[in-house]
Amino acid sequence: MELSWLKTFVDAAETLNFRKTSERLLMSQPNVTVHIRLLEESLGISLFKREKNRVELTEEGRHFHGEAKSILEQVDASIDGLHAFAQGYRQKWRLAISPLMAETVLPYILKSFTLKHPDIELDIQVEESEKIEDLVESGEVSAGISALPPVRRNILHDIVYDDPLLFILPRDAYDDESGPTVSAEAMLQSSILFTHHHPLFWEELLLKLRLQVTGIRTMKVTQAHIVKRFIQEGLGVSFLPRSMVRRELIEGRLMDAHFDLFPLPQVSTYFLAKEMGELEREFLQRIQSVYFS
Repeated sequence: MELSWLKTFVDAAETLNFRKTSERLLMSQPNVTVHIRLLEESLGISLFKREKNRVELTEEGRHFHGEAKSILEQVDASIDGLHAFAQGYRQKWRLAISPLMAETVLPYILKSFTLKHPDIELDIQVEESEKIEDLVESGEVSAGISALPPVRRNILHDIVYDDPLLFILPRDAYDDESGPTVSAEAMLQSSILFTHHHPLFWEELLLKLRLQVTGIRTMKVTQAHIVKRFIQEGLGVSFLPRSMVRRELIEGRLMDAHFDLFPLPQVSTYFLAKEMGELEREFLQRIQSVYFS
């Protein structure tokens, strides 16, 4: 039995169309037929029922489809593991992070972490915060960094840092220090407000804003890094965590305006894990040490 036969069978079992399988696997349709026939002969079992120009899986074929997929996935995992071993890696550590974290302090710590742990293959998955707890719970990742606290009791967590919200405007909203004072209310009435790029605070914040300011126009933009780009291009304004815009503020690419209509909330970033081992604690401490409060 050859792996190529299994790959052909798995694809054909999903398409139930040998022509489509030939196109997807970049092979001729007669070769697809040959692979299936050789696999059936090797197993001594019919995997497909052939009726005129249609094919269907037999009961045995449906059962073997899952088994064949597992075999191929295990082979791929073994090959990946061998390549990792050849590169000097002896341990894989998977981390799920929110897009917000990917844009803030994470780049600062990766270099030092990988230099200290050359034997660890670090696998970074950027996921929405709503999915990160499930990934930690299922064991698909070793730990997660999320904008949401966990709801399950078996998930350990620690606050990485608390972040104040800032009212962020395009750079040309200010000419210089001698320019006129910017009115938060006037800016909100004259600009598009980008919303919903954080999973927690927007509903309550919008309610307070609409009680204080009339005529607010909003646009949902679910990724904070896109919001930053839109603001830099002068398309609107928004409220963003300070860590998200720290570099742009220092470099003068964005401006934060005084906001006095009501106190703005803080947002927290959470480190999630099922077990807080030595590696998890070290990674958490590294993040906390580079956050400039």
